[in-house]
Order: sequence, then structure tokens, then C-alpha cells
Amino acid sequence: MKLLIFSPYYPPHNGGLENFTDELNKYLDKKDVRITVFTPHIPNDSQELETRFQNAKIIRFPAFEIVRNYPFPKFWTCRFWSLFFGLFKEDFSIVLAETRFFSTSVIALIYAKIKRKRWVNIEHGSAYVTLSSRFKSKIAKLYDLSGGRLVLRLSDGNIAISQAVSDFVGKFDKRNAQVIYRGLDLAKIDQIEPTREIKNNYKDKIIIAYIGRLYKWKGVENSIKAVRSLPGTIKDRVVFVIIGDGEDYDRLAKFADESIVFWGDTPNDKAVGLLKVADLYLHSAYPGGGLSTSLLEAMYCGCAVIATPNEGAREVITDRENGLLISESNSELIKEKIIELYENPADRQKYSESAKRLIRTSFDWNINTEKYIEYFEEILKK
Repeated sequence: MKLLIFSPYYPPHNGGLENFTDELNKYLDKKDVRITVFTPHIPNDSQELETRFQNAKIIRFPAFEIVRNYPFPKFWTCRFWSLFFGLFKEDFSIVLAETRFFSTSVIALIYAKIKRKRWVNIEHGSAYVTLSSRFKSKIAKLYDLSGGRLVLRLSDGNIAISQAVSDFVGKFDKRNAQVIYRGLDLAKIDQIEPTREIKNNYKDKIIIAYIGRLYKWKGVENSIKAVRSLPGTIKDRVVFVIIGDGEDYDRLAKFADESIVFWGDTPNDKAVGLLKVADLYLHSAYPGGGLSTSLLEAMYCGCAVIATPNEGAREVITDRENGLLISESNSELIKEKIIELYENPADRQKYSESAKRLIRTSFDWNINTEKYIEYFEEILKK
């Protein structure tokens, strides 16, 4: 089987979607699936052409970001068209797009229709995109109702990375979007060393972490407000480390102080290393994402999680069994739960151990990769 994947980003760019794609490719490669990834050349110092694993070829085309973390091809360059038309020389079994609202998904649609190939969209979003301004959010929604709708309806099938995503896809497409969860590369995570410098720098403090893109719908501002409003005796004993970039970074970074630390865009290994020394993980998202990779990594690394139900959290967090669920992204609710877990270290331990067991049993790439392959084979038979 030969796959052509149109991905909005790919490592060394940092983020959950790109890590998902890279890890899926790694395990597909083990199954002798040949892969070509067509993705924006971001960051600029990454290689234009690269081979990963044994059979995964990465082709990076000229692109820029309209807003942070929203890439767009440089259609006016000869190099883009040279790389794009080069794809037509190969005979791929199936074409994959990732997430309806990225321009790469529309390119996948066009390519698949011209080549008359079966194509599948792997959807990661569970709500309309919410950006920093109402105007940008309206533009994003208008695109969803046009370009996004076309991607979901014209694909030969949609895979949803969580049930929340499947429910959202149902608003655009009457066909059932099959839920196939991602896996985690547990062996790779196990090999990553804890980031001990953070533990050494903040001795005797409770370390709280967040990792992800900094957009309004991530609700990070509510987590910041919660930490800043903690009683003085507790606030002096905690530090909240925020990893990630996005259009909200500059605005949120103004809140930095002794208890709020921003690391910005950070390599995945160092981010996971932070999770291994962190005590709590805050997942304060509004509706929007599919299933947060960082949330799953935090659960596996031993963090006690405080989470809204959104971005897939309700599907992996059972309240007071393997974490704490709050009804909405609200700073007061987050503050209450931080205080509760601060005062009850035994509960922190119980929740983290239960969460790690869940990840081991339900998010194994060896099992879930087979489900992806079976789905692709079914699409090819239609």
C-alpha cells in the first residue's frame, strides 16, 4: 500500500497533529506501508526533502503562515508547482488529508479528484475554530461552511480521532465518521529523560504544566487567572509552566511572573521531560480540538489532570477516578481543583496511577495502526 498524506505541519514543527502524523507513519512503516508526506516547508531551516524511518518520504513545499500555526502555500512560486506536479508521477493507493480547515486538505481534494484516487480525511477538530478576534473567528467559520464542508462531504470517508470529533463531523456529513483513536509511542516516551532543571529550579514547589498551541479556544487564559488568584500561601508554592506558541502567545506572555513561566515553542522531548517532573496538568479547553496529544502524554507521564470535558477529555478522564473533570473552562472552577489537589497528595497519586493504566491499555499504536490499515483497505474495496 502506498499512501500520500497532505499534512498541514510535520516535525520538526512542534504540535500534537504533527506528532500524531509522524508516529502513525512510524508504525505504518513497520507494516511495510510506503508513505509520502506533502507538507509546508515550516520551519524554514528544515530539509525540503527527507526520508524518515524506512519508507516515509517527506516533501516540504514553499509556504507561509497567515496567522501563527495556519500555513498557506506559496502558489506563486515555481518550486511549489514543481513539487506538486511531481506527485502525479507516482501511483498512490490512497490519499489522506488531515483536518478540514487547513489548506492542505483542499489541495488533497483537488489532487485526488484529478488523479481519480480514493481519499480519506482524518479529522482532528470538534468545533468551529475560535481565534483571538470575532472577525477572524467569523472568517474561519465561513471557511468551514464552504471549504471545510467540501472536504468532509467529498472525501471517500472521514476518520475521527475521538467521538467528539465524530459528532461534529456529523453536522456536515451524514455518513458515519469512524472513530479510531491515536496511539502513543510509549517506548519513546519511556526513553525521554525528565527535565530535572525545572525541578531543581523550583525545589519544594508544585509544578503545574500546560502544553499546546496558544489559541483562545484552548482556554489557557483561564488557567493563568486560576493560578494568579490562588491564596498567597499556596501561590507561593506553585509554578505554572506553559509550553507552546500561537496567535495568543504575545498577549498571554504579559502575565508572566514568578508563578507563571512561558517556554514558548519547545522540542517535544523537552516538553515530555517537563511532564515527567510536573505534579498537575491543566486542560482548560473550550470546544474545538479532537483529542489532545499533550493531555494523553500528561496522563502517561504521571500528572494529576484537571480538565474540562472538551478536546476529547470526557472520553479519557473519569471524574475522581483518573483525574478531575470540571463542567467548563472557568478560572474559579480550575482554582478550586488546584487547591483540592494541592491539599490532597494521595489523590494526586491515585489519579495519576489510574490514568497511566488507561493509556497503556487503550492508546497502543500497535493495535490502533491495524485499525487504520483495515479502514484504508475497506475504502479501496468500495
